[in-house]
Amino acid sequence: MRSLLAIALRTTLLTLVVTGLLYPLAVTGLAMALFPGRARGSWATDERGQVVGSELLAQQFSSPSYFQPRPSAAGQNGFDATASSGSNLGPTSKKLRDGAAEALKKLEAENPAAPRPVPAELVTASASGLDPHLSPGATQWQVKRVAAARGLSEDRVRAVVAGHTEGRTLGFLGEPRVNVLLLNLALDRQFGRPSQPPSGTPTSVPPLH
Repeated sequence: MRSLLAIALRTTLLTLVVTGLLYPLAVTGLAMALFPGRARGSWATDERGQVVGSELLAQQFSSPSYFQPRPSAAGQNGFDATASSGSNLGPTSKKLRDGAAEALKKLEAENPAAPRPVPAELVTASASGLDPHLSPGATQWQVKRVAAARGLSEDRVRAVVAGHTEGRTLGFLGEPRVNVLLLNLALDRQFGRPSQPPSGTPTSVPPLH
């Protein structure tokens, strides 16, 4: 019995050291050497070099001068990186329908010149609640509002969107997409930051509105 117990303890200790210490250290070291930016969290910085978020996580933008991501069900108020989740509401849920109808009404009010219908992804949350990307179509749908709010021509804003549209991974995986945070940062770098919104306007990241 003692012999069997000793073997079990040694096996357990060896497993803990290899899988709980050596393997994580090796993988982390390899990631830091090959992909240092991504290994550190894929931080996104503004024109002053200040970290304003991660390009992997969506965040809320309340100003009409910025492109807005999909709605979020992560956390109580959405866009909570510590509570990634979807709403788990089914297609027959009245709460889901009411939420989509409210989001639709808000989008139509904020984008009176945009074409109809409103892209479905702009009124529905992703499974994670933190999807940082929009389709090119849903991004272009917002161009009129952003251009008007910044006093720019639509063509200039569309050019920035086109320049930040990512193709399919490896040429065949997924769909073309636009990272909303990186797009908004590019607008500020190219055209400057818009005037500050009225006091009390909610935003998830202080440097951006």
